[in-house]
Amino acid sequence: MLISTTENIGTNYEVLGEVFGVTTQSRNVGSNIAAGLKNLVGGEIKGYTQMLHNSREEAIQRMKDEAKDKDADAIVMMRFDSGSIGNDMQSVVAYGTAVKFIQ
Repeated sequence: MLISTTENIGTNYEVLGEVFGVTTQSRNVGSNIAAGLKNLVGGEIKGYTQMLHNSREEAIQRMKDEAKDKDADAIVMMRFDSGSIGNDMQSVVAYGTAVKFIQ
């Protein structure tokens, strides 16, 4: 399925509606301790980077699944939003507009 951050994808389409994919994930206690230590010396916290990468991929897949349920051919104007929940959880939302190509 085509996913685009723009609305102009070079073909005509009809809008089917908005679609979302949401996931909330957390790191384990051991990772949180390691992240706290890394925070003292600086640098990338690879465990959190991996968690966010996985969260984005999961959110995209859930958004695609919702678009497929609407019989969409593509998703346009796709965006991400994210936020923290407490000290160790991260929520990621992928959202866009499901469209059907006009023949």
